[in-house]
Amino acid sequence: MPRPTKRAREVIDLSDDTQRPAKSPRYPSSSHSAQISAPVPRPPTVPSSSASGPSASQRPPANDDLEPSTQDLTQGDDGPQRELYGSLDGKIVGVRYYNGMATAGEVVVCRREPSNQYDPNAIRVDNVLGRQIGHIPRAVAAKLAPFLDSDDIAMEAMLTGEKAFYDCPIRMYIYGTAEALGRADLEERLKRDKLVKATQLKQTRKENEQQRKTMGLKSGRGTAGFPAEEEEAVSLEQLAKTSQTVDFRAGGDIVQTLAMSEDQLSEMPQAEQPDEVCAKLLPYQLQGLAWLTARENPAFPEPGSSESTQLWKRDAKGRYNNIATNFTVASPPSLLSGGILADDMGLGKTLQIISLIMTGGQGSTLIVAPVGVMSNWEQQIKRHVHDEHLPNVLIYHGASRQTAAKSLKDFRVVVTSYGTLSSEAATGGPLSKLDWRRVVLDEGHTIRNAKTKAAEAACMLKAQSRWVLSGTPIVNNIRDLHSLLKFLHITGGIEQSDVFNAVIARPLANGDARAEALLQSLMKDICLRRRKDMRFVDLKLPPKTEYITRITFSTSEKKKYEALLSEAQGALKDFQKKSKSGQKGRFQGVLERLLRLRQTCNHWTLCKERITDLMKLLEEQDVVPLNDENRALLQQALQLVIESQEECPVCMEPLTDPVITHCKHFFCRACISKVIDIQHKCPMCRAELAEDKLVEPVPEGGEDEDSLDSETKSSKTEALLKILQATLKNDGSKVIIFSQWTSFLTVIQRQLDEARYTYTRIDGSMNTNQRDAAIRALDHDPSTRIMLASLSVCSVGLNLVSADTVVLADSWWAPAIEDQAVDRVHRLGQTRPTTVWRLVMEGTVEERVLDIQSEKRELVNKAFQEKGGKQKKTKETRTADILKLLA
Repeated sequence: MPRPTKRAREVIDLSDDTQRPAKSPRYPSSSHSAQISAPVPRPPTVPSSSASGPSASQRPPANDDLEPSTQDLTQGDDGPQRELYGSLDGKIVGVRYYNGMATAGEVVVCRREPSNQYDPNAIRVDNVLGRQIGHIPRAVAAKLAPFLDSDDIAMEAMLTGEKAFYDCPIRMYIYGTAEALGRADLEERLKRDKLVKATQLKQTRKENEQQRKTMGLKSGRGTAGFPAEEEEAVSLEQLAKTSQTVDFRAGGDIVQTLAMSEDQLSEMPQAEQPDEVCAKLLPYQLQGLAWLTARENPAFPEPGSSESTQLWKRDAKGRYNNIATNFTVASPPSLLSGGILADDMGLGKTLQIISLIMTGGQGSTLIVAPVGVMSNWEQQIKRHVHDEHLPNVLIYHGASRQTAAKSLKDFRVVVTSYGTLSSEAATGGPLSKLDWRRVVLDEGHTIRNAKTKAAEAACMLKAQSRWVLSGTPIVNNIRDLHSLLKFLHITGGIEQSDVFNAVIARPLANGDARAEALLQSLMKDICLRRRKDMRFVDLKLPPKTEYITRITFSTSEKKKYEALLSEAQGALKDFQKKSKSGQKGRFQGVLERLLRLRQTCNHWTLCKERITDLMKLLEEQDVVPLNDENRALLQQALQLVIESQEECPVCMEPLTDPVITHCKHFFCRACISKVIDIQHKCPMCRAELAEDKLVEPVPEGGEDEDSLDSETKSSKTEALLKILQATLKNDGSKVIIFSQWTSFLTVIQRQLDEARYTYTRIDGSMNTNQRDAAIRALDHDPSTRIMLASLSVCSVGLNLVSADTVVLADSWWAPAIEDQAVDRVHRLGQTRPTTVWRLVMEGTVEERVLDIQSEKRELVNKAFQEKGGKQKKTKETRTADILKLLA
């Protein structure tokens, strides 16, 4: 922070407006302020959970030099759902003591500065580069600070006039809770402190209510059912007649809406076929290579041009103006080198990047990928590059990396995992010390939350060029894009979450045309997106048909399901009751019961009654003593987590050597051990933690084998076997069966054994060699016609074109994960028509999951409006989704 050039006492005086000299003639009157045409539109009145960043307790102090006492290693949500309450016109004081540049209409950032030695209520104002302009006057700050510290409000601001000698006019927009009772209380407090006028509050309340009324989405479901009684052998035609044909991805494409049109894409210039690459690149891939090369060497537009580069324009005088934040500088700012390659899955993003590496000059390229995909990069490089040009490749992962650490710079290509990257960032390992020619994030949407350790580690890497590869760069909402832009090192202000939210995310939620134009301008510049169905791509893929097969419960199954449903509904009501009365409700208990309900749809043996006591334990105690009984219950809880394919909240990768703490949180053993070494606290709840407070899962084979009653078929496994029976009558057809639960894969496996089918399997418990062997069996063994696959493992990076049929045994919230899994089969190289079967138990939570997926697709694809943040995993929206599921 710049130091005042005057004596300290004057800083205190300037925090108050009572001693300011006569107003400078350059300072606009309030009437003039109201008339200034600002480039940033008035923030919309739509409720949006993207309104604020972390809560007050999570927010770092304004003085960035201070180290927090503990490290926050969790993936936080985006805070409470917010809506606009009104605006407050004021001024920034003390501007003569700071050198932050500022112009009328510029977006600025208000930050609490509790460590300020002159005023504990201080609110500093920074420009988008983080340079201080001044402070909010002491009297106003004293009123605003308590609201900000309690996280009752969030503030966004913009300048309404030019910076004068003593002060600068500012307009502050105030956002608060969208919950009706909470809003009524907050309105009274804001009016009492004269921060927002009653007329403004009434107007914004009316606009917000009107917006909510127009937000409703209707979604229906088909009525086709799958009969409970069928003959032993049925044909695919008969199965299709009793199933509902659907097109799950009908409609728009959010990324394509933002990026170049199909006509623009088809006219892009092509690069020459690289001599080093033996694979013959298709025309659209040569266009991709030309685009990749150009984006590694960006240039500013000419002075006075209407064009922009990465939202930077040049005026007639040659100055550089950022059209998103209106920030202007005389010297050229940094331009990012790289971008986002968002081609549809199966179009050869890997081949295009290999071609870029081979033609893009000397230096080492670091590729960060999910564990299951790392070996694929090495294989693809060997397959596609001529032997005489073959670059040396290092898989930098696991224990062997210690010996390779000193020679990293000697390898042309280094492939590592997100977990390794996070680990090395925390310890200052060699990955974070090297100056890379380029860094490539494969499945780059992995870092879509900027608060995760993986995202932070990726942003800290030193590289000349940076690339994100992802067929789904926007998974849930437009805020996913912010983390990617931050990694790419974009400049001008939107790399900061507060500024991105103020100028893009929040206005977009209300369909603001200017915010949409800004984002389109940026994405057309830095993002390349081609889809399989585009005419000029012409993959000539065979057709894909998708069915929903609705299955009827048997009488005994239905009784079990209804009993569990009643229990889950009761738990939800209890949670809501406690929450409304201000008590601490435990949402985890609701989610665990919902998990049991979903598992029962597959096979009752997956849950039985094994966690009845566990529910009681989880609801009654925050931290449990580790006696034999509690240890056994925690092991059961950990087993549920493992079966759900949960990610470690530290490294954001599938759990490796998982453990559960005495405070009931789960982590990779290595990740939580490092946290214990650093801070001795649980990163989720801050409970005291030590190595002896960690519980490992039951050893392999330690559970009673009879606990899985997998010899008995369920209605769903019977339907599955009929689909297999009918499909495998076709010569050469192979089937991938996806499930989220490895325990259900085990149930299916035993029934396949009984039916004498040959199969292979791939899941998160297998190492890279085992996974590669499973894929080889599917690809090359004619007798292996079935693969049992964990949904989370197979939704990234694998090529499964040997199969032509996909069975999705269960569904969950994020449709993008299922889409990716299906696209591992229906992609470049597929020669047979592809059939997708979604198995759904009729009249259950599974059908409502499809409704939620439909809403998510519509919200994400349609004009990329967040509609109040319905896709966010905040407590409020999770509760709303659970209400739909348990209705």
